[in-house]
Amino acid sequence: MRKYLLGAVALPAIMAVQSAYADEAAAQKWIDEEFQPSVLNKEEQLAEMKWFIAAAQPFSGMEINVLSEGIPTHSYESEVLTKAFEEITGIKVNHQILGEGEVVQAVQTQMQTKRNLYDAYVNDSDLIGTHSRLQLAYNLTDFMAGAGADVTNPGLDLDDFMGIQFTTGPDGDLYQMPDQQFANLYWFRKDWFDREDLQAAFKEKYGYDLGVPVNWSAYEDIAQFFSEDVKNIDGVDIYGHMDYGKRAPDLGWRMTDAWLSMAGAGSKGEPNGVPIDEWGIRMEAGSCNPAGASVSRGGGTNGPAAVYAIRKWDEWLRAYAPPGAASYDFYQSLPALSQGNVAQQIFWYTAFTADMVAPKSAGNNTVDDEGTPLWRMAPSPHGPYWEEGQKVGYQDVGSWTILNSTPEDRAKAAWLYAQFVVSKTVDTKKSHVGLTFIRDSTVRHESFTERAPKLGGLVEFYRSPDRVAWSPTGINVPDYPKLAQLWWQQIGDVNSGAFTPQEAMDRLAGEMDQVMARMQAADEQANVYGGCGPRLNEEMDPSEWLGKPDGPKAKLDNEKPQGETVNYDELVARWAAQ
Repeated sequence: MRKYLLGAVALPAIMAVQSAYADEAAAQKWIDEEFQPSVLNKEEQLAEMKWFIAAAQPFSGMEINVLSEGIPTHSYESEVLTKAFEEITGIKVNHQILGEGEVVQAVQTQMQTKRNLYDAYVNDSDLIGTHSRLQLAYNLTDFMAGAGADVTNPGLDLDDFMGIQFTTGPDGDLYQMPDQQFANLYWFRKDWFDREDLQAAFKEKYGYDLGVPVNWSAYEDIAQFFSEDVKNIDGVDIYGHMDYGKRAPDLGWRMTDAWLSMAGAGSKGEPNGVPIDEWGIRMEAGSCNPAGASVSRGGGTNGPAAVYAIRKWDEWLRAYAPPGAASYDFYQSLPALSQGNVAQQIFWYTAFTADMVAPKSAGNNTVDDEGTPLWRMAPSPHGPYWEEGQKVGYQDVGSWTILNSTPEDRAKAAWLYAQFVVSKTVDTKKSHVGLTFIRDSTVRHESFTERAPKLGGLVEFYRSPDRVAWSPTGINVPDYPKLAQLWWQQIGDVNSGAFTPQEAMDRLAGEMDQVMARMQAADEQANVYGGCGPRLNEEMDPSEWLGKPDGPKAKLDNEKPQGETVNYDELVARWAAQ
């Protein structure tokens, strides 16, 4: 970690800050009544709040506007933490919540118009390649050392953030600060998987044990088994798979986030493939210039592994998911699991843990009478093109981002609010509400050791080394908003039957190259992307690239190898031993 090691400043330094403001009483009230548990003791919490009170004095009475998408973590910030922040600092925060697509659109609009629509955003770190190239967001490393030094918490401790590497640009500087973090993992009904009659029937049919699928072959077998063989449990019609297919922006993100990489479409390399990332965009090692998405340019967006991934998504959605799943969007499909009629989900976000541990009295049919989950989460299975050393899946790191069009005084006030909601004083309690861990100290706090049995494997996963194998979109993507919007229409055309997976991905890869060609022209003419815009390879016959070293993978003769599973309890024991 280069220039931003602020964690070395010890809490006693904060405690030396003296304040006579009456707001200390408000801080103490919130510490006593809301901000428990915490990794800090109450004296340390009050010392941290005293620093906020003093730093915020020049901005007292100011009203700022911030924007994030809607998940439980942000609802807590919007409904509770804004009140605490205002009472303690005197700064009023309007924390608005919109859909993810609307947040991305607002960020894009503010970058294009240079109008200050919001003073800060919780903007996914998927845009790190965009922010580091366009230089339209505050470079937080420079800000903390310069103009923002007087409003940067000495106890921020960036080393404690698990996802800080994902918000760091290729220049080594920080452009975003994590606020919430969640991974796409595998979800399954452990109570059903543990039934001896189902275990025996599965092994007799498929020749191996019913368990957590290691590969997509096993996931498909399990989906077929529950949908076509088991069919009904305790009088409820059940299904072996859940997903979504509504033609909406989140369908595209579901693919760019991880689906192609889970199938094995990218190159080896962590956190993202080199030279081909999970989007299929090629960028040579040591370069900052994307070279193309199409196989004809050395990319992988329309390669055999990517086409396989889209075909399997479509096949499983049609064959094994509940009726109507194809019309669900992201926000509808994941909570639908609480109905209790689905055996497993290959693409499940841990952000929905908070909803999935709701009590049975609230209509959640996936917990027992004591509130203990009947389900568990486990690592994502991978497709036949996947190789050891490749990215395993996606991890969303929603991160505080301040755009350059925000005036400095408003940026400082927004930076104070951003630090407040991720501070050690607040973070442990916030994590108990939203269950989207960002700090290592929080996930290791004794309160989560006590709560772990009620969280279905979440704590065990985030304490394990595996947590870094799931990563956000990387730096190969030169302009996330412009490219991401191309995906969902093409994928939607597969589900509607208008195009085959190969046709859709050919069309998508071609459109991505067209957009990147326009970026290249803009960069060459006006240095729009700081010299790191695309520099597309000349088109060649795909055979010149397919199957070659560092090229997109050639089609496998057998795309369904033998299914492989692992015992869940043994997996968790292995996590604990690491």
